[in-house]
Amino acid sequence: MTEAGSPVDELVACLDLEVLDRDLFLGDPGPGDGRLFGGMVAAQCAVAAGRTVDPERPLHSLHAYFLRPGRHDVPIRFAVDRIRDGRTFTTRRVVALQGGEAIFNMSTSFARPEEGFEHQSSMPAAQPPEQCEDWEVMRARDLGLSTVRQSGAVEVRVGKAEAADAGSGPRQSNWLRLRGALPDDPLVHTAALIYATDRTLLSTAARAHGLSWSRRMAASLDHAVWIHQPVRLDESWLLYASESPAARSARSIIFGGLFYPDGRRVASVAQEALIRAT
Repeated sequence: MTEAGSPVDELVACLDLEVLDRDLFLGDPGPGDGRLFGGMVAAQCAVAAGRTVDPERPLHSLHAYFLRPGRHDVPIRFAVDRIRDGRTFTTRRVVALQGGEAIFNMSTSFARPEEGFEHQSSMPAAQPPEQCEDWEVMRARDLGLSTVRQSGAVEVRVGKAEAADAGSGPRQSNWLRLRGALPDDPLVHTAALIYATDRTLLSTAARAHGLSWSRRMAASLDHAVWIHQPVRLDESWLLYASESPAARSARSIIFGGLFYPDGRRVASVAQEALIRAT
């Protein structure tokens, strides 16, 4: 299992998968208690797929399902299927297995960069991160905890949430950044971005019903990420703007976008989540 170190060191160690065979990898889920963070498994799957692809073809999209809760005390095996190697696009499928059972599966697509049309929507207005409250401080206060939970690899600052407008859902914009530096490997930066995209989305959906941490049970069901440009995750804050336009049958949909402070859109995200009041 991962040796103790800084949270970013632990994340990097977990992303350094052991090669068992040509398309089979072994990963450490990392330290922790309770259910494994889904973003970790998604990030590790991205690394497993990426290690079977030409580095000149970066990951541009993934679509994944959370199948079973993962555990921290059992290594994860990542089995990669080489679906297609085309002239422009490369497709891989990854299944994460723990204790002989599939806990997560992901389809990924990699592409050779090329010149083409470009456009993007504007970054939402947001308070600077220095004026926003720390996510873990807010969570501890809501749950009535006397201590703040140990900080993870990603620091989150909570921006101002917006009430739902007619025909739309609740919105919020939060700031994310890593608490340390990453190796220069572009795949590691991409994986760390994927890891971070599983943060804050559930709370966006819960805001539509006034469900704080102490009044809800929530879990990610599926997750999709589209990466629009190369990312360097340890150089600056990223604004994570999200909204949840619909929910039914205890399932909510959330859409998100991540932006550099200068307004460039780095990635887009979609997730469906199970949310129940407790």
